[in-house]
Amino acid sequence: MVISPLPSFARGDGSGSSNNLLQHDDSARLPATQTVVLTVISGPGKGAAHRLSKPRVVVGREGSDIALQDPEVSRHHCVIEVRDTYVNLRDLDSTNGTFYEEERVRAAMLVNDAQFRIGETVLRISFQPK
Repeated sequence: MVISPLPSFARGDGSGSSNNLLQHDDSARLPATQTVVLTVISGPGKGAAHRLSKPRVVVGREGSDIALQDPEVSRHHCVIEVRDTYVNLRDLDSTNGTFYEEERVRAAMLVNDAQFRIGETVLRISFQPK
């Protein structure tokens, strides 16, 4: 499922700020019987696997929860929120966008083994037995 509301510059407040996108959400939680892994499929850092230790992580460059070495990725590019059996992916008003199924998205619901792209990096989210 893809959710693509108006970009920040087209919204009424015109702020263009991602601060409201970083607000804490208590409904995110890691599954009890599975480990959630974010794997770099292609691009800089190919082969790296990141086990999520918390249900909400920011992906970007240096200073993010998961830092990628891709110059096309914004400092705080997107956020991943785990909801037991699926993941909410949200773009954080990144410069180059977040892509799911070859479409630029503001938000998407990802299931096991779903892939998405930020910058030149393709990532896969997977749920693995503990």
